[in-house]
Amino acid sequence: MFNQLIIKTMPLVPKGIIHQVAKKYIAGDELSDAVRVTKELYEESGAWTTVDVLGEFVTNKERAIHEMEESKKVLDAIHKNQIHTYLSIKPTSLGLGIDENFAFDNISSVIKKAAELNIFVRIDMENSPYTSKTLELYKKLRAEGLNNLGVVIQAYLFRSEDDIKSLLSYKPSIRLCKGIYRELPEIAFQTKEDVRNNYKKLLRLILDNGLYVGIATHDDPLIDYAREMISQRKLNTEDYEFQMLLGVRDEKRKEILAEGHHLRVYVPFGKDWYGYSTRRLKENPNMAGMIFKAIFIKN
Repeated sequence: MFNQLIIKTMPLVPKGIIHQVAKKYIAGDELSDAVRVTKELYEESGAWTTVDVLGEFVTNKERAIHEMEESKKVLDAIHKNQIHTYLSIKPTSLGLGIDENFAFDNISSVIKKAAELNIFVRIDMENSPYTSKTLELYKKLRAEGLNNLGVVIQAYLFRSEDDIKSLLSYKPSIRLCKGIYRELPEIAFQTKEDVRNNYKKLLRLILDNGLYVGIATHDDPLIDYAREMISQRKLNTEDYEFQMLLGVRDEKRKEILAEGHHLRVYVPFGKDWYGYSTRRLKENPNMAGMIFKAIFIKN
C-alpha cells in the first residue's frame, strides 16, 4: 500500500529525484552511452541488445524529422562499432500522431538505411489509438519489399490474437510483451492472471506457426512457461530469444543466459527520459521505496 501511494503521488515528486532513481533503466543521455552499455552487456554475459532513442508522442514535424535523424545516427553507430544489437523505434516519435503518410516516409527512410547496413529494426507498439495504424504501417513496409523489420504484440489487448493471425502470411518476427500502457476494460484484460493466460495463448499461437518470437517478460510464471514450451517443442536457440529491460531483474537475466538461451536487453538512451522512466517505476512498485529514500533519507 505504501509503494502504491508513492506511485500515485509521483507527479508531485521533483524530476531530479525521479532521474536519480530511474538512471538504472537508461544507458545515459548520449548515443555513446548506449554503445558503451551494449558492448558491456555482450562482453560480460553474451547478452544481445536493442537500442532505443527515448522520445514519443511527437506533435510537430520538425521534431519528428530530428528523431528520424537520431535513429539514423544509431544505425551508423551500430555499423561503425560492429555491436550485436539492432534499433527499436516508436512510430509516434517519427510522426505517426501527426500524419500517417509523413510517418511512413520517415520510418521507411530509417528502415531502408538499416537494410543497406544489414541491421534489423523493431517497430515498437504504443497505446491502443496507434495499434491498427502501427500494424498497417508494418504491412505497407513489407509490401514494399522491406524485410528487415519486426513488430510487437501486447498480450493485454483482446484483439491481439486476431492481430497475430492477420500477420501470419508475412512470417513476422514478433516481440510478445504484456503491455505497459493503461487501457480501458472494454479493450484490455485488467488482471495479472488474465494477462498471463492470454500471453501463454499467444505464445503458443506464434510457436504453432513457426514464427520467430522475442519472449519479452520479467514475470517468473511466464518465463517458466516459455522454458516448458521450448523444451517440449525441442526448439532451436535460433527460433526464439528472451527479452528484458535494462535495469530490471539482472540476476534473472544472467540465469537465463547461463542456461544457454539467447537474451536481448532493451537499452534506451536520451534526454527525453521522464515518460519512459515513470512507466518503468509504475510497472515495478517495489522501486517506490527507492524514491522515498531519495526524498527523505540523506546519505
